[in-house]
Amino acid sequence: MMVSADPMEQFVIQRWLPIHIGGLDLSFTNSALFMTVGILLVIGFLAFATSKMSTIPTRVQSLAEIWFQFVDGIVHDVNHKDGKPYVPLVFTIFSFIFIANLLGLLPGTFATTSHVAVTGAMALFVFALVIVLGVWKNGFKFLKIFTPSGVPWWLIWFVAIIEFFSFLSRPLSLAMRLFANVLGGHVSLTVFAGFIPQLAVGLPIWGVAIGGLLVLPMVVGLSALEVLIAFLQAYVFAILTCVYLNDALHPGH
Repeated sequence: MMVSADPMEQFVIQRWLPIHIGGLDLSFTNSALFMTVGILLVIGFLAFATSKMSTIPTRVQSLAEIWFQFVDGIVHDVNHKDGKPYVPLVFTIFSFIFIANLLGLLPGTFATTSHVAVTGAMALFVFALVIVLGVWKNGFKFLKIFTPSGVPWWLIWFVAIIEFFSFLSRPLSLAMRLFANVLGGHVSLTVFAGFIPQLAVGLPIWGVAIGGLLVLPMVVGLSALEVLIAFLQAYVFAILTCVYLNDALHPGH
């Protein structure tokens, strides 16, 4: 997270390696860099944690196992046995979002999940996967997701319209929830952190010290809250992915 007088400056995309092919801008940006760093951190940690598996696990191995079992538990609770093949997918999504959120809290880094282009791409991927998987496994029976069981026949058309538009809004809600929470949290943290240097203008040393002591607890508290939000947003995205996958696996339930 970059501290600046302008709280929105930290979200500016910067081209670090300009690449233009056939009129397309494929430049390597600060966003692409920190997405790559996040992916490499996840791969590196898991590779290190599982390189020497033992019956009595080390602390690193235990952390990796708890991490995986947590996501596996989410999938099992929502999708039951049918969701087992999709554990790696949900684990990847959860891990990427969580590490990207944490990376964005460090000074000098970039919060990739604060851009709707990133969160939107993930949401559209999940949305498209649900449609493809639902049609592949159920054929036209996949349309049952628009007509839940137990609805009276005279209400079915009205419910189907509501369910259809609700279904179309899924990628929007997935993308906007993650994007808005990360963006809002970083802006709040930057604004409060910016109070400290501003206190130094026109105040004696003792005044700056008192002002800093008043603002610092708020900054620390917001930082702790941001860490919690980093986890919660990854958790919410993962569990909603499981819920949407469940519609593809069991339409109409």
